Amino acid sequence: MRNTMIDYENLQKLNASFFEEYTKSFERVLNSGWYILGQSVKNFEEEFSKYNNSRYAIGVASGLDAITLSLAAFDFEEGSEVIVPSNTYIATILSIAQNNLKPILVEPSLESYNIDPAKIEAAITSKTKAIVVVHLYGKSCEMNAILEICKKYELKLIEDCAQSHGATYKGKHTGTFGEFGAFSFYPTKNLGALGDAGAVVCDDAELAHKIRRLRNYGSDVKYYNEVLGYNSRLDEMQAAFLSVKLKRLDDINKHKRELASLYLKNLKLDFIKPVVDPDYFDVYHIFNIRHERRDELKAYLLKNNIKTEIHYPVSPINQNALKGILDKGAFPISEEIHQTTLSLPISYCHTSDEVTRVIEVMNKF
Repeated sequence: MRNTMIDYENLQKLNASFFEEYTKSFERVLNSGWYILGQSVKNFEEEFSKYNNSRYAIGVASGLDAITLSLAAFDFEEGSEVIVPSNTYIATILSIAQNNLKPILVEPSLESYNIDPAKIEAAITSKTKAIVVVHLYGKSCEMNAILEICKKYELKLIEDCAQSHGATYKGKHTGTFGEFGAFSFYPTKNLGALGDAGAVVCDDAELAHKIRRLRNYGSDVKYYNEVLGYNSRLDEMQAAFLSVKLKRLDDINKHKRELASLYLKNLKLDFIKPVVDPDYFDVYHIFNIRHERRDELKAYLLKNNIKTEIHYPVSPINQNALKGILDKGAFPISEEIHQTTLSLPISYCHTSDEVTRVIEVMNKF
């Protein structure tokens, strides 16, 4: 046990307990002869909307497409501004740029790592049309304060829920506060497919119709195209796999919360741990700690056969792809997070014994 490598993630182990049901689902879809926008997608959309207490769920090809199509549905004027956290993953910002909109970075809270509501109003201008919040690491943003700002300035609200499947704020699911909730089902997510996949949830029938049309070449009826659309459809096979895993999403989240509680209780105070608050039901897609000697710590853990990850080593403002897209500026809180954060093993396939070993090794650093 002591000499065995603890992976940060192992997708084969993570999915092993689902293989029997996956095989049945695969055979059912294969034998159906219908592989695009069929019954498996319809079933998953119904199940996922019910899980989130939303009226509609629309399956799309990826989490990036979920945000991109959500923004496209509003048909904002080119150059309109969209507020987004300065420490998010690049996909969130790409979705804004690819709609010919301007991303406006706002710093996060150093405690929650989510966008700081107290800093949003200063970034709002006459060109601001929307806010894209990101429920990072599996913790909801402070939604009441954000909703008040959106109401005051008549802004649209899109939630990036790529990491927050099942997370809640004051009992309400992430993805159900704004006009749209955008989900990724990348294989490592708490609700992960076996390839790229995503979904948009919403409560408005007209907006749901727009997403369905946009995902399918801008078409409601085959060969008749009403708007410039995309090819972004949730695959039948992935939908069938997701239906299998969705049944156990609460168990997956429960397991990850139990592992997180071990870290929270037993890691020494040298490590800055996630903040826990009873208003927030955290699902710990990522369990991150911060440490000023992060790179040394990461190397030390690897030397002791423990793999970790960094989410994320490069801030958006420093990404070459975003030069000329983002306004130059100083984002010290974001930079501090990017330079000190380290993600610890917390997969559905990890055991409490493995996490206990990680803690023991870390506490000797």
